[in-house]
Amino acid sequence: MHRANRTLATAGGLLLATALTCTGTAMAAPSAVSSAAVTAADCRPLANAPAQAQAIVNAACSQIGVPYSWGGGSVHGPTYGQDYPGGGPGAHDSQVKGFDCSHLVQYAAWQGAGIALPEGTWNQARWSGATARFTPAQGIAPLQPGDLLLWGSDPANLGSVHHIAIYLGNGRMVEARESGTLVMVSDVRLNSQYAGALRISGSEQPPANTKRFMTWGTQVSLRPDPGTQRPPVGRLPGPTAVDVLCQVHGERVTAEGYTNDAWSYLPKYKAWISNIYIDDAAAWLPGVPNC
Repeated sequence: MHRANRTLATAGGLLLATALTCTGTAMAAPSAVSSAAVTAADCRPLANAPAQAQAIVNAACSQIGVPYSWGGGSVHGPTYGQDYPGGGPGAHDSQVKGFDCSHLVQYAAWQGAGIALPEGTWNQARWSGATARFTPAQGIAPLQPGDLLLWGSDPANLGSVHHIAIYLGNGRMVEARESGTLVMVSDVRLNSQYAGALRISGSEQPPANTKRFMTWGTQVSLRPDPGTQRPPVGRLPGPTAVDVLCQVHGERVTAEGYTNDAWSYLPKYKAWISNIYIDDAAAWLPGVPNC
C-alpha cells in the first residue's frame, strides 16, 4: 500500500510544480560538469554539527551515485522523473529513476530528521520552519553541516530559487545537480546567483512515544473516533507530517481504491485518521503500538 506516487497525483498540482525546478541552468562551472565516482564514505559531515544535522547529511549521502532525474524523487527515495521540455540531457528523464535537487533535500530532511519540507525549491527556500537564515554576503562562514544552500535568478527574491543543496562543511556540499549527472559532492559555488542558506535542524521533533509519518491526499478528515459516524473535527489540506501515538482496528472503510479498518491516533489534533491516508507501504503501521 505504498502511496508515494499517488501523493503527487492528488496534491493539487504539486508534481507539475516540482518539475519546474533544478534545471541546472546557470549552475555549472565554466568547465564541463563531472559525475566522477564518489563513495558514500567520502560524503559526510566535514565539521562539527548537532546530531540532527548530521543525520540530514548522512541521509543525503546515502544517495551518492543515484542519477539526477528532473522531477524525480520523494521522501521515500528515487522515482522516475519527467522529460525536460527544453531537451538536452533531461529529454528522457521519465526513463531515469533518481532525484532532482529539491526532492533530494526533501528526502534527506525527512529520512534523517523527520522534517517535512514542502515541494519545490522556492517553497523550501521560504520555509517558515527554518531555525536560522544566512544572507549571500555572509558566505559560508556561519554555516554548519545540514544547512541548505540556495541559488536563484534573483538572489534577493527567494521565489526565484531554482537550485538547492546540502552543506557538508569545509566549503563542500552534496547535491543533485542536473540531468546527465549523479548525486555528487561538489565545491560550494559562491557565484552571482548564490542566494544564501537556511538551517532546518533544530526543528520540532516527534513527541516521546510517537512515530512520525507523512499523510497524502487533500482535505483528509480527522475524526473524533476511529470511524466515520461522527463529523470530522478537522481536515488536513495537503500532505502533512503527523505524529502517531497508537493504532486500533476500527470501522472498515473504503476510500481512494483502498479498504482498511486501521486507524491511528494523533495526539496533536486529539483526533483519529484512517491509515489509508498515512503514506506508508503497510496498512498496519510498523513500530506503532496498539491503543
